[in-house]
Amino acid sequence: MLQSSYVYIITNKNNTVLYTGVTSDIVKRMIAHKNKTYFNSFTAKYNCEKLVYFESFQSINEAILREKQIKGSSRKNKIRLIESLNPKWLDLSDSFT
Repeated sequence: MLQSSYVYIITNKNNTVLYTGVTSDIVKRMIAHKNKTYFNSFTAKYNCEKLVYFESFQSINEAILREKQIKGSSRKNKIRLIESLNPKWLDLSDSFT
């Protein structure tokens, strides 16, 4: 079985804050974000718990490279990326449960 890695973008309920991250277990990571497991983190402070975009990769190195590419782009480009696959900004993690 191939190990997947993910790059993801999460936001708050008003879609005003964007956070880009990388993980090897997106379901576990989203549970951590929603439960504010790391209560002093940026995502906990700004209530980022809505998954609005993700991509999967076969290697963590590919995912990290893509994360850096996304993080280096403008907010406008991140919004364009999100809306290309999720125009209504739905919480994609709702399908995990």
